[in-house]
Amino acid sequence: MIKEIENREDLKLLVSTFYEKIRADQEIGFFFNETITNWEEHLEKLTDFWEMNIFGTRKFTGNPIVAHNAVDKKFNQQITSNIFGIWLNIWFATIDELFVGENADVLKRRAQKMSTFLFMNIFESRRKV
Repeated sequence: MIKEIENREDLKLLVSTFYEKIRADQEIGFFFNETITNWEEHLEKLTDFWEMNIFGTRKFTGNPIVAHNAVDKKFNQQITSNIFGIWLNIWFATIDELFVGENADVLKRRAQKMSTFLFMNIFESRRKV
């Protein structure tokens, strides 16, 4: 049943379902599967991240810019805007499959802004090498 995003459990479902799809994706799954060693911990951290973004909680610790720049470096600058596009398409599809409402729309908009910001930061960090 499709419902509104109301709490952390909803976000946990979204994050876990989304990353199941990401890990299985032929084009971008390897970035994640070859980088993340503890999926349970990673999914918890990402649930914290999205909970902070939608409900204002302050459990999230980490630096997405540093993390994404490190992945780009690890994979010899293979991350492109197309990679972020695939990520966004899967994110939107997963949200649409599971949820409706304002919070679902907010998570789509924030993911879109975040992906642009992260890619631009990756691009800028390459010029500093």
